[in-house]
Amino acid sequence: MSAPQQQLAILFADISGSTALYDKLGDAEALKLVTNCLDIMIAELPPHQGALVKTIGDEIMCAFSSPAEALRAACAMQTAVERQRPGGERPIYIRIGLHYGEVIRAANDMFGDAVNVAARVTAITRARQIMTTRAVADALPADLRGKVRQVSRAEFRGKEEAMDVFQVNWEQDDTLSTRIGLPQFRKPTEARHELMLRYRQQITTIGEQHKSIVLGRGDTCDVVIQSSYASRQHARIEFSFGKFVIADHSANGTYIRFSDHQIIHLAHQEIMLHGTGAISLGQPFSEWPTEVIEYLVQ
Repeated sequence: MSAPQQQLAILFADISGSTALYDKLGDAEALKLVTNCLDIMIAELPPHQGALVKTIGDEIMCAFSSPAEALRAACAMQTAVERQRPGGERPIYIRIGLHYGEVIRAANDMFGDAVNVAARVTAITRARQIMTTRAVADALPADLRGKVRQVSRAEFRGKEEAMDVFQVNWEQDDTLSTRIGLPQFRKPTEARHELMLRYRQQITTIGEQHKSIVLGRGDTCDVVIQSSYASRQHARIEFSFGKFVIADHSANGTYIRFSDHQIIHLAHQEIMLHGTGAISLGQPFSEWPTEVIEYLVQ
């Protein structure tokens, strides 16, 4: 007798950089933070008619009968983790991927195409992102369609043709309406989808025309930082999938201070920049660094 099949939305959510947490904090403390984060995500399942299929280390697999509820749950998970800060002063970020398709139920687990694709979508998703597929996007009601936009086509193992990949806009803040520093940082009437950096009197813009820059104290960097804390090629900011991502490649790490005063420390990690804030290369904000780069995403 064959296992029962049905159409379900499958969601994977995992904690970005959890391996670094274990390395830095030790097993007991890292496990506590990871467990707190997973509990926050799991708590968003009942309000959206979702079911926890299983927990796999720092990852959860969930099932929903409705793609709309799966997407709403994904947005709620990101928002809850952002607000509740399960790591306290140490930031923890999650990434989520989902797909809608044929699923096989067997032995309290689920298998099939939707599971495989959802897992692979999650694998190409970055911290603080939600990514999904056309199968989900096409099944959304009108009030949710504006939350997704196609950002790429990706080839997945086991699929003959590349699949459309969509990014979900889950953030509901008004940080873009704030400004920092010079008048040039005010939000324009029509957003240009750019990231503007100000270091001393230098203004640098990243966007469709200029998609990446390198920050550091080396003379070949796009923005040369006059600080002994900075590595020669300290960090790179890239415009990718419609978002601005900063990746640390340094010895001392990169510190990001967002407009809500949340501070994160990147150590060979990456994160999406949003709203307004400041970047310090190698020196914590608690030490009142003087060589600070201000940024605005607009």
